[in-house]
Amino acid sequence: MGILNILASLYLLIGSYSSAEAEGIRVYTFEPQTGEATYVTGASGISNPSFLCLSGDGRHVYAVGEDSGETSTANYLKFSPRKGRLRLVNSRLTHGGAPCNIVLSPNGQMVLTANYFGGSVTAFPLDRLGRLLEGRPYRFAGHSVDPERQTRPYLHAVYFAPDGSQMWCDDLGTDQVHAFPVGKDGMPLLDAQHQTDHFIKAGLGPRHLCFSCERPLAYLLGELSGEVCTLDYSDPTRIRVIQTLRADSLGAGGSADIHLSPDGRFVYTSHRLQGDGISILRVRADGTLTKVGYQPTAAHPRNFAISPDGRYLLVACRDADVVEIFRRNLTTGELSDTHERIHMPKPVCLQFLER
Repeated sequence: MGILNILASLYLLIGSYSSAEAEGIRVYTFEPQTGEATYVTGASGISNPSFLCLSGDGRHVYAVGEDSGETSTANYLKFSPRKGRLRLVNSRLTHGGAPCNIVLSPNGQMVLTANYFGGSVTAFPLDRLGRLLEGRPYRFAGHSVDPERQTRPYLHAVYFAPDGSQMWCDDLGTDQVHAFPVGKDGMPLLDAQHQTDHFIKAGLGPRHLCFSCERPLAYLLGELSGEVCTLDYSDPTRIRVIQTLRADSLGAGGSADIHLSPDGRFVYTSHRLQGDGISILRVRADGTLTKVGYQPTAAHPRNFAISPDGRYLLVACRDADVVEIFRRNLTTGELSDTHERIHMPKPVCLQFLER
């Protein structure tokens, strides 16, 4: 990416917990030169559009409707980057409560939701215009060691492996990562007959993960234990834990999100409930991690995002009704508060898009 593109103004899309009548999704411009954000537009019509994903060209936006029961939805919105307009096109039921994560397949032909209360993942084929067709839920079974929070499956996130050959989903309730081969054209969306279930660590509570840029490694954050497990998936049939590192030293049971910096040198994790903030982890030469710092934030940091040039880290602090904007030191990974803020009710998910 050239320097002119890096310094160009960005769009920032924010999902939140809100009523369907409110602007639950908002669009801002973000200036990499200054770290300032300016409101552009918003969209209503979706109850609790907490998590978003975007197509590569930014024209297709998919959002969950994170209700707790049968009214939960996946939603397709059309975005015009030139005009900065966002329009709801269609919605489909997820057939699983509390969809808390959504992802678009690398080939642009499928959207999936992780349904926390539904204990399932729902796969939606797309038509040629990007609209959602009827979804198919894939349900899971089992439990793990926590008598209150792991009594059944709680699916929290879905990801495609970097080469697009597998879909992974994180199951907080069973301490597993479920992996599906992705069907070819004319095959089922996901190859359930060859599903594999990988137990990671008792009491971990898998929530979110990110993939290494250079190696067949993934970094998995546990909500319950506050640990990051480094996973080796060089053999896709056998995911191995090669390191476990405690990112949350307080044991708050509220670890939330994890991202790798664009240069692949640092991993960041967000933590809630006690000592709210961001842990800073450096990637060693062998791909394992070491903790190098911690940045306090406002109340209840959920999803966060790193700007494409790597110079800013933005944190959605749900219970403080604010998005905080930090500048990243590209050498040390440390964060410094710019004191720039985006104020909106209950922000959850942040997605950057080049203008």
